[in-house]
Amino acid sequence: MTASSVASQALAASRARTGGPREDGPKIVEHLMGWALVVVLAMLVTQTGLM
Repeated sequence: MTASSVASQALAASRARTGGPREDGPKIVEHLMGWALVVVLAMLVTQTGLM
């Protein structure tokens, strides 16, 4: 291995997680929030007379 490849591997290993989607979270909360958004948008559309 060259010095530059060792340095690039060390840099990649030391990077922190940026907060992307995780697989271990509770999915029920995500589904409930999605349906709540759908209901709120439907109420907004009907109250403003857009449909």
